[in-house]
Amino acid sequence: MPKIKTLEEAFVHELSDIYSAEKQLTKALPKLAKASTNPDLAAGFTTHLEETQGQIERIDQIVDGLGIKLKRIKCLAMEGLVAEGAETIEEIEKGPVRDVMLIAGAQKVEHYEIASYGALIAIADQLGYSDASKLLAETLVEEKATDEKLNGLAISDVNKAALSAAADVEPAE
Repeated sequence: MPKIKTLEEAFVHELSDIYSAEKQLTKALPKLAKASTNPDLAAGFTTHLEETQGQIERIDQIVDGLGIKLKRIKCLAMEGLVAEGAETIEEIEKGPVRDVMLIAGAQKVEHYEIASYGALIAIADQLGYSDASKLLAETLVEEKATDEKLNGLAISDVNKAALSAAADVEPAE
């Protein structure tokens, strides 16, 4: 990684990182929706895909507005989180327990994004990039709302379904 020496360079690096993360997420979300058995969860992943595409458009607006060029980097954190999701799909039988694990993984993604956008807003504010800050704040609100929806779905339905499914399974001898 090239040395980052200025706050502007830090902003471009972090924006490049979250851009990569969002792009990776657009490929993962349809797989998560397909792997879900809970229809509300599947719909939530599909809705978040649309939001993610809008978030990418906001980053493009920031890039255009500031006249900056993003770095061609891969967000390794998102790569790892997406790999965990793929592992969940591969290793856990389709059903409520898999749905619980898909929600857990999706919440990890949301928390990463919440942290990234929060940091970007703070940097943008310090640099006086008020338009960028406003666009980033719109995305931060969406990310927090998605996390809340996932948590609500887990508590209200999915975790209970997994518990019921486990009660129906014969104990291993």
